[in-house]
Amino acid sequence: METSLIENDILEKRQDEIISGRVVAISISKKKGIPKTNVPSAKLIENHGIEGDIHAGNWHRQISFLAVESIDKMRKAGLPKLRPGAFAENITTEFIDIPHIQIGSKIKIGKEAVLEITQIGKECHTKCAIFVKVGNCVMPTEGIFAKVITGGQIFVDDSITTF
Repeated sequence: METSLIENDILEKRQDEIISGRVVAISISKKKGIPKTNVPSAKLIENHGIEGDIHAGNWHRQISFLAVESIDKMRKAGLPKLRPGAFAENITTEFIDIPHIQIGSKIKIGKEAVLEITQIGKECHTKCAIFVKVGNCVMPTEGIFAKVITGGQIFVDDSITTF
């Protein structure tokens, strides 16, 4: 049985360089500047992003990620009802140290989708409602962005592997 190029890349990494986690939520929106709606699955399109999401397109921030652990920080800071998608992230993860993934790293989601990390954090030009309420927001420092290298269908609870 042959292995794919992606599987070969993963196999060549040392075990301590491979990090695995899971998808907690997938979120999309039709408009910018609003919390995203959670969906059970999504189609990732090569060099485009998530089908039906406003941030999809031919640029370096096709998909955004945030760890549920970062959301938990904000819950403890005074916003206990925050949910995945509230920071307008597309994919909420668990068990992966999202803010410390390096630009150029790859992420495999589920059976076939592969993304490349293109940006860590972002500049907030206007202070969002979360910042105003608790004096902080995690997305500018703990969110990451990626472009889709290999498309595919992804689902909540899919595994995520970084390499």
